[in-house]
Amino acid sequence: MEGLAFIFIIFIGIVGFFMFLYFVPVGLWITAIFAGVKVTIGSLIGMRIRKVPPGVIVNSLITANKAGLKVTTNELETHYLAGGNVPNVIRALISAEKANISLDFKQATAIDLAGRDVFEAVQISVNPKVITTPKVAAVAADGIQLIAVARVTVRASIQQLVGGAGEDTILARVGEGIVTSIGSAQSHKEVLANPDKISKLVLSRGLDAGTAFEILSIDIADVDVGANIGAKLQTDQAAADLKVAEARAEERRAMAVALEQEMIAKAQEAKANVIQAEAEIPKAIAEAFLKGNLGVMDYYKMQNVQADTDMRQSISGSGKTKSE
Repeated sequence: MEGLAFIFIIFIGIVGFFMFLYFVPVGLWITAIFAGVKVTIGSLIGMRIRKVPPGVIVNSLITANKAGLKVTTNELETHYLAGGNVPNVIRALISAEKANISLDFKQATAIDLAGRDVFEAVQISVNPKVITTPKVAAVAADGIQLIAVARVTVRASIQQLVGGAGEDTILARVGEGIVTSIGSAQSHKEVLANPDKISKLVLSRGLDAGTAFEILSIDIADVDVGANIGAKLQTDQAAADLKVAEARAEERRAMAVALEQEMIAKAQEAKANVIQAEAEIPKAIAEAFLKGNLGVMDYYKMQNVQADTDMRQSISGSGKTKSE
């Protein structure tokens, strides 16, 4: 039993020792002293309690102190607790100082908390970045489509990183400028002969206003000839006009057919009226006989006159006989 108690006491002692080293990072404190950075044991213990890694803060503070930057432990700890990347901010401040770029700690932390990589921004400010636009299609005044690709050289604007628009805005504005420039050209040959005119026109529009970048140059990398949009539009218009003309012709034909049918119906109606009238003639003659208004000789004379009329019409070919 005494042996087990002794082992348990040793185990508790080892665990306590490591817990003491965890909450009281003596080694880190010694490192800071030899690096010329004043950090108290109480500050390191407070970082542990606040769940701030002392190693990140102390190492960043040592790096900043060696580079001649004036930052404090509280500033670094505050930025970490706000969700910032402390080592990245320190690297950005050192790079900016070496490149003679105006960037203070407050501005760097604001850029970092805004979601931008402040160290990368300083690098782009020192070494400009080239952005290649996607293919931009535009149509010249002669109806020929041109497809252009541009390379935009930009430099990060430190003062505009917070609240400034990003690369997507630059690409959209450059694409719009290319479309405008090509569209204002009288001929596609003019654009092919002088593609630098597109660059000059687009660059003069101040497309980097309100963005996190400064446009240094816009170079047209490639211009290809696309479809003949003007001819296609004319062809489509001609096809549409043809369909309209065919529809109007069909309308006139339908009206003519309807008019013809109407005339046929009227002719048939007139013919029916004539037949009906002719059918009334024998009745009238019979009634005239009964009333004594028509004699037999009168009837024969009328038949002779009718026969003579039919014969004359038959000879002259101007009409049909009664038998027909």
